Amino acid sequence: MKPRKAKEDRNTTETQIKATVNVDGSGKAKIKTPIGLLNHMLELFTFHGFFDLELTVKGDTHIDIHHSNEDIGIALGKAFKKALGDKKGIRRFGSAFAPMEDTLGQTVIDISGRGHFKIAFLVPKIVPVLKSEDNYSFQHLEHFMDSFAKQLGANIIVIIQNYSSTDLHTIMETVFKSLGLALDQATQIDPRRKGSVPSTKGIID
Repeated sequence: MKPRKAKEDRNTTETQIKATVNVDGSGKAKIKTPIGLLNHMLELFTFHGFFDLELTVKGDTHIDIHHSNEDIGIALGKAFKKALGDKKGIRRFGSAFAPMEDTLGQTVIDISGRGHFKIAFLVPKIVPVLKSEDNYSFQHLEHFMDSFAKQLGANIIVIIQNYSSTDLHTIMETVFKSLGLALDQATQIDPRRKGSVPSTKGIID
């Protein structure tokens, strides 16, 4: 099997992004974006997913972090999709839990070619108003994940449960750790597929 690696550059009037992904890596991350909390989360995602990720970002964060945050999700989604190629032999589905203190996050993923994202809480309408010290909000998390899911072509559902903490950092750690674990599962090669695409259609867009 040839290396599943890809590069993705995204240059707009708002952001300049260079991303390199190795799906079959060892968890090494070289990440430099203007969003400190997102840097940390992507390091966790990379480490626990056993990917290798190099990412450098310049953006108009003097205006807002929205453009950089969303475009990072777009670039990473495209890079992973490119690295996976025709997706022959992959498991396609992945599911993982990640706890932190009394917060439990679960990510379920289906690399189906159809991008969709949903995050749900067992106690709704509490967490979405939270912000971190660097003004990263729950809405920014949603925008990042939605962009990543749509460009990767994956159905990603995240469930947050058993929590009493209203600390966004803690909640996000369970999201990014479980995302890395689930995506690692979904991208693994299943020898029983014998190199075929894991879809009854015979193709995953």
